[in-house]
Amino acid sequence: MDVDALMAQASDLQSKVAAAQEKLGGMRVKGIATGGACVIDMSGKYDIISVKINPDVLANGTAAVEDAVLAAMRDAKAKADTLIDDVMADATAGLPLPR
Repeated sequence: MDVDALMAQASDLQSKVAAAQEKLGGMRVKGIATGGACVIDMSGKYDIISVKINPDVLANGTAAVEDAVLAAMRDAKAKADTLIDDVMADATAGLPLPR
């Protein structure tokens, strides 16, 4: 294999991954707990942008708030994971990566 071609591919991949990471930083997902008890806005790089808790949940005590926040976080992370997979797949498309 041509070393220069391999180095060019590596450089291209590095540029595409950096661009994908920057793109992910500007993308948003919403994690929503059941019934909208809590909504978390998260970037595609897992940065928490905002947390909103339905006032009705507050009346149900600390455990209800904790459960709502945890459920919204898990939902946001799952959505961010999917987003990251999609964006990174686009960034690395066509490049011969080992599996």
